[in-house]
Amino acid sequence: MIIKKIFNNNAIVAKDPQKQELVVMGCGIGFKKSIGDEVEEGLIEKVFILKQKEASEKFKLLLEDVPSEYVSLCYDIIEYGKNMLDTPLSEYIYVTLTDHINNTLKMYDEGIRNPNPLIWEIKKLYPKEFKIGLKALEFINDSVNKQLTEDEAGNIALHLINAQVSSPDHKISDIAGQTEKIQDILNIIKYTYNITLDEQSISFERFITHLRFFFQRIHQKKRMELDDDFLLQQVKAKYKKAYNCMLKIEKYLDTDLSDEEKLYLTIHVHRVTEKQIE
Repeated sequence: MIIKKIFNNNAIVAKDPQKQELVVMGCGIGFKKSIGDEVEEGLIEKVFILKQKEASEKFKLLLEDVPSEYVSLCYDIIEYGKNMLDTPLSEYIYVTLTDHINNTLKMYDEGIRNPNPLIWEIKKLYPKEFKIGLKALEFINDSVNKQLTEDEAGNIALHLINAQVSSPDHKISDIAGQTEKIQDILNIIKYTYNITLDEQSISFERFITHLRFFFQRIHQKKRMELDDDFLLQQVKAKYKKAYNCMLKIEKYLDTDLSDEEKLYLTIHVHRVTEKQIE
């Protein structure tokens, strides 16, 4: 690999034999080096291959201002998150999470705290991502000796949630709003049935997953359509209370749901409320 640009002693841009640009990090990898020099492969610790050009360019801009140890720390958090979630993440998370943690640590040094008003909902609705967020706090403390609060674990979880379902224009604020709406929908169900939902059940987990992708479809202006409404009429007759609850949810969302959305939402409401103790 050939050095194309040097950010600092520990971060460079290199070109591999296939002419692909890589961001390469390692202690001293850019020390006393010049553009055009061979990369010392024994010093390579982390390699960023961002195929999306916009993500790649924004990431390089970050490297001009963000300390290398923070970039390396975020890389470890993201790789850990990928492994634990076992799902691909948008490359933009390398930009958004690195920028976020850099700003968070700056505020920490200035004594400024960043409370997360959705922390309770994130814990409940996205337990996997929140658990990764808690682990990320350990990474941060071990790496830079800064002990952040659970609020920050929630913020990191939001970035992971966003990276699973979004395009670059699907902002963290969208996910935060989505999380509030999911909580409101759960409250509608609780009050309609006068029950406490079993948040550990498979039905609850599937319902939350359905809602997450439901909001993604709304964001992307996609609609699920039934070829025939016969099945919806059957479900409407069989699960009357769940269907009426679905209508309340539709009214709350202030949108006209397709018949297929109504069908699956009714079925999920029925399943998540079935066998609950009043």
